[in-house]
Amino acid sequence: MPLLEKLQEHLKGVAGYVVMTDAEHMPKTSLPNVYCYEELIQGQPDTFDWPEFDEYAASSLCYTSGTTGNPKGVLYSHRSTLLHAFSVLALPGLNLSEESAVLPVVPMFHVNAWGVPYFALMVGAKLVFPGPKLDGESLATLMNEEGVTDAWGVPTVWLGLLGHMRKTGQKFKSLRRVLIGGSAAPAAMITEFETQYGVEAVQGWGMTEMSPVGTVSFVRPRDKSLPADQQLAIKVKQGRALFGVEMKIVDADGKRLPHDGRAFGELLVRGPAITSGYYRNPEANAEAFDSEGWFRTGDVSRIDPDGYMEIVDRTKDVIKSGGEWISSIDLENEAVGHPEIAEAAVIGVAHPKWGERPLLVVVREAGSNLDKDGVLDFLRGRIASWWMPDDVVFVDELPHSATGKLQKVKLREQFKDYKLPTADA
Repeated sequence: MPLLEKLQEHLKGVAGYVVMTDAEHMPKTSLPNVYCYEELIQGQPDTFDWPEFDEYAASSLCYTSGTTGNPKGVLYSHRSTLLHAFSVLALPGLNLSEESAVLPVVPMFHVNAWGVPYFALMVGAKLVFPGPKLDGESLATLMNEEGVTDAWGVPTVWLGLLGHMRKTGQKFKSLRRVLIGGSAAPAAMITEFETQYGVEAVQGWGMTEMSPVGTVSFVRPRDKSLPADQQLAIKVKQGRALFGVEMKIVDADGKRLPHDGRAFGELLVRGPAITSGYYRNPEANAEAFDSEGWFRTGDVSRIDPDGYMEIVDRTKDVIKSGGEWISSIDLENEAVGHPEIAEAAVIGVAHPKWGERPLLVVVREAGSNLDKDGVLDFLRGRIASWWMPDDVVFVDELPHSATGKLQKVKLREQFKDYKLPTADA
């Protein structure tokens, strides 16, 4: 409410404000035309006769997070929403039922909480919402009190939760699986969930434009006999496509590349729950689709013969050094494997010889005195020598969007004039 009070002179189209509370808890405010929600619905029927909609009618409108530009509207139909929910429930290994209690640690405005409110209720699962408190202690308490079995959220949320569990020695009473999406899940995070707490950690990938789930990385029954390190190599990939999602990778000329696990290029997708165009945005649509009608995801990916897709980087985030590509995602995932690194981000910084070189931006764990040499020593032998960051910078926090995604646009702006120590060499 204090935010709205500061903005009210700019909100000229607003006829009134509904406060989600009862008369007893109505706050004092300078806003005009304020209504109490409970008073508005008092005396109204508690049943509703659902109207009949055409299945192609619009059901909801979500906007992209705008991490690489202005947000763009994605309009969902009743048909696409239902087909997406069916496709998620058809995932082998998901096993949601009336015995499940699902906690979406993503806000409703983030692609309808990843569709969880639709497919969880379709199978009669209990639905638990976290409210405003997303810190590790609050989430752990809520999970144990409500018997949560499945939780969906972004890596930054799970970093906080694991940090709390580590600090307190607390255990999960009912949690059996977390699904990690929004950005790449580090191998160290997956391993800690599974080895320390017996919680299956599953990586997923998708986009607002895909309703949003596109792939999920469950280990197939035939691969569960593989050694742990080989299973982990599968889990850190973004996974296999949902039913109804088609994928292809192409080179700079739009030519299809083989799904051999080695070739990588821009990832394109299509399917019945994938957008056919942005809402009232012909300029964006002109760039978003290829000549065959496939949607350009903006991700650089490889796909192996078993259908597992792996994000190498975002087309705007990949670092081009001396004509070769360096994956910022792979570098970040290796860095956060260090026990004293809470979070890390890699961006390309201008270099007079190589064009770009990687800069590693690190948030230390509380109480850590980790320095640059300690980080670089940890990375040696884990990455190609020419991938080694040219410098390491320590910060108190990294910029994130409201949906928890790392905002590299802000990082690049912050470090646009940064001079690497190797620039004069």
